[in-house]
Amino acid sequence: MADYDVRTLQLRILGNLKAVDSVCHEHGLTYYIYDGTMLGAVRHGGFIPWDDDLDIAMPRPDYEEFVSHANEWLPDPYDFVAFECDPAYPLPFGKVQDASTTLIERPHLPYLGGLYIDVFPIDGVPANKLLRKFHLLRYSILKKVVYMAYRDPYRHGHGPSSWLPLICRNVIGQQRAQRLTRRLLRKYPYDKSSLVCVFDDGNRGVVNKDVLGKPAPVAFEGETVMGVERPHEYLSHMYGDYMVIPPHDEQRQHRFHYVDMDKSYHDYGKQL
Repeated sequence: MADYDVRTLQLRILGNLKAVDSVCHEHGLTYYIYDGTMLGAVRHGGFIPWDDDLDIAMPRPDYEEFVSHANEWLPDPYDFVAFECDPAYPLPFGKVQDASTTLIERPHLPYLGGLYIDVFPIDGVPANKLLRKFHLLRYSILKKVVYMAYRDPYRHGHGPSSWLPLICRNVIGQQRAQRLTRRLLRKYPYDKSSLVCVFDDGNRGVVNKDVLGKPAPVAFEGETVMGVERPHEYLSHMYGDYMVIPPHDEQRQHRFHYVDMDKSYHDYGKQL
């Protein structure tokens, strides 16, 4: 289990969510709490007790608007990071982070930031099952290429295990890998698609857009935030019998490499 206090971390990143909720209401953007965060809201009234992250998702048009203006709109100490505004960022989705804190997620990914919530774009997918399977497969390959391009190539030594990361970094390149991924995600416009997906959820994440519907108020840790319109259908699709709590050995955490809730990652970076 994690060596940091999960509950303290949860309540800290709740502030990130409240800041996003306020920005989205002010500027007319759609967002949903998503994945395990939506599950936690329904099953626990807030965070899943052992969970150490928080996920939201936005339809692609709203996500693009948020990417363009988040760092103008978010109050201190929050900032937004994504590949579109920082080429050193190693993921195909964004994060709203608390800049008064420091978090190193994995030692072999050199990006330094603060305690965060994930912000995923929701994109269209083809209605044809075979095309959809191929589309999702292409994403899983490109996501791996992006990861390899940013990862420390010598994580497992200087032998053959370093060759694939070096090829991804030096032949394909970090920025090209990100651009190819973004182009793929945007291939089927959200507004013209009846089926949509947060691609990191894979095939199980493909849902009818009507299930997400108009964002609906939902209680989360005593706050009112926005969830999907038809939560039972969404959660049943994602998790099956979602009210059953999984056994202890299936309760997943990130186990972040380093967390400091009292020091800005900007200050931490100056010491490196």
